[in-house]
Amino acid sequence: MKRAEIIVNGLVQGVGFRYFVVKRAAELGLKGFTKNLSNGEVYTVVEGELAVIEDLFNKIRIGPSHAHVKNASINWSEYKNEFSNFEVRF
Repeated sequence: MKRAEIIVNGLVQGVGFRYFVVKRAAELGLKGFTKNLSNGEVYTVVEGELAVIEDLFNKIRIGPSHAHVKNASINWSEYKNEFSNFEVRF
């Protein structure tokens, strides 16, 4: 089990990006949250199996149809078992 912080930028706010992330993460059985940052980026913290997080990251790098992801980065850390579900935070 691992934890990852994912940051994406580009046209990722106002296009349903966070809800895309929530839906994909829930389908994969991951836990954590996603939220908009004031600088226009979307920040996601996710916990689960490494390969499953990598699958989510690959989906995030594409995003929903109206989004345009310019850059996506992932930072790995130790699993903390901090979350009970996956949600949008404000």
